Amino acid sequence: MNPAETAVEPRNEYVDFWNTILVPKFVRWRHIIVDGLTLHSAKIFPSLEVHEGDRVVDAGCGFGDTAIQLARLVGPAGSVLAVDCCDGFLAYGRQDAKAAGISNVTFLEADVQAYPFQPVHDFCFSRFGTQFFENPVAGLRNMRTTLKPRGMMTMVVWRGIKDNPWLGHAKDVVLKFLPPPGENASSCGPGPFSMADTGVVTKQLEIAGYTDIEFEQVDAELFVGKDVDDAVAFQLALGPAGEVYREAGELAEQRHGEIAAALKAELAKYQRSNGIIMDSSSWKVSARNPG
Repeated sequence: MNPAETAVEPRNEYVDFWNTILVPKFVRWRHIIVDGLTLHSAKIFPSLEVHEGDRVVDAGCGFGDTAIQLARLVGPAGSVLAVDCCDGFLAYGRQDAKAAGISNVTFLEADVQAYPFQPVHDFCFSRFGTQFFENPVAGLRNMRTTLKPRGMMTMVVWRGIKDNPWLGHAKDVVLKFLPPPGENASSCGPGPFSMADTGVVTKQLEIAGYTDIEFEQVDAELFVGKDVDDAVAFQLALGPAGEVYREAGELAEQRHGEIAAALKAELAKYQRSNGIIMDSSSWKVSARNPG
């Protein structure tokens, strides 16, 4: 690995949780994490303030699919720095970029909240990554340091759990059988709905030094499983239902049959010819680095 593509800061407990617990599960369910979110990205990418020749940062790039899309948008004259704290994700991004003949993207293992970025970029993007910042203001401020004066940051974050039945319904079902996670539950950070409140996020962005803050609601369908069994297994591995199931330990294993049957009954309502398809809703949040 190139030294420039290696993390420069020590891991914290949340980064460790991602690397040890979540990465293997995300890899197992990559067909949902990547393909499922593609429908959401398709509604957002055409309106991004990205131009040919731009220098771009993709913060919390995961498997790298958005970084590769951004690299295509900026073209050979531009570049993308794709950053994630999990090298297990980045390995797929490097592989996919090479297979696609994309050479203007660099994958960097680092914590977006702490990496010493240079203020040379025109655009900073994050899709469903900022919600897991241990310190949202610090993370957003560090994203701003990537930008030139008047550079644009756009992040995509989930709206509330009630606006996202693809995650909420399964949690409601599982909680009929298992207790909610305790205060000391293992965690990957604040969680997928931590930036659903526009008032809170506006204040975070203002404190982090941004101006021209705008929110746009984006509703899209998501692919959450090839069939009911695939969707049930995904829900019990990841997301709010997966957290409840994981933290319940032996009790979850004992009641697995009942839980799986109840989830199958619920998710079967969303079966289509191309798999299990459910509704989702996010905020496209845009803000500018003043200059």
